[in-house]
Amino acid sequence: MADAELEQIRKARLEQLKAQGGGAGSPGGAGQGNQAEQQKQQDTEARQSILNQILHPEAADRLGRIRLVKEERATDVENRLIMLARTGQLRQKVTEAQLKELLNAVADNKEEEKIVVNRRKNWDDEDDDLLDL
Repeated sequence: MADAELEQIRKARLEQLKAQGGGAGSPGGAGQGNQAEQQKQQDTEARQSILNQILHPEAADRLGRIRLVKEERATDVENRLIMLARTGQLRQKVTEAQLKELLNAVADNKEEEKIVVNRRKNWDDEDDDLLDL
């Protein structure tokens, strides 16, 4: 059932893109800026629609609270959820517990990407040697 709804959303989105592609040659910079803003709004609405279909209300609420604190992490989780839904790996709506597991997985990945800087010790000793000459 969710696959059929996602397919309908994809088809509607494709029709929108085709319709916009025909009128893309309009002159004027202000129209293009407005069109880009409309495109961004449509993308946001499409993402929200997909998320509403694949998340339980409690999970959606938690994701919204996370967005207030760490927008980048919430976006990463949303992207993963949408990818899982599009590839058919989600069999049912995501619960709050499943969302917590996904958040922990994202947090573990972020910790692995830390950069360690090793500073040289006694870096000013070389300068002292030059003064003794």
